[in-house]
Amino acid sequence: MNKVILMGRLTRDPEIRYSQGEQSTAVARYTLAVDRRFNRNDGQTADFIQCVAFGRSAEFAEKYFHKGIKIAVSGRIQTGSYTNRDGQKVYTTDVVVEDQEFAESKNASAGNESGFVPAGNPNPSMAGDGFMNIPDGIEEELPFN
Repeated sequence: MNKVILMGRLTRDPEIRYSQGEQSTAVARYTLAVDRRFNRNDGQTADFIQCVAFGRSAEFAEKYFHKGIKIAVSGRIQTGSYTNRDGQKVYTTDVVVEDQEFAESKNASAGNESGFVPAGNPNPSMAGDGFMNIPDGIEEELPFN
């Protein structure tokens, strides 16, 4: 089975091209910066993964995706190779996008145009585990124990 699921931020606006021929097809290429769970010895905290989308997915990326937004992508890994101008063989690895969607609200992504992710908790009423803190003295009003 060849299945990939990624969530990350676009490093730049998608690059869109159209295939030649009778029925031209949109092809979108973009790079996702996917945070690592743990830092490597060299200090790198993210992987930069090349993605390619075709047809309607590419047109969607062209219209709605831009640098800094957080998206979720699922697809498959595709490898290939070509010989460059210097006669050297170059190997490629891309994620061929089968499904893509926004991974945060429009308001949250508006603050991340530059790819900046604010440190700390952006919502002080939320605990670090994603649950809201209940104010003191409210336990009596809750319908459960």
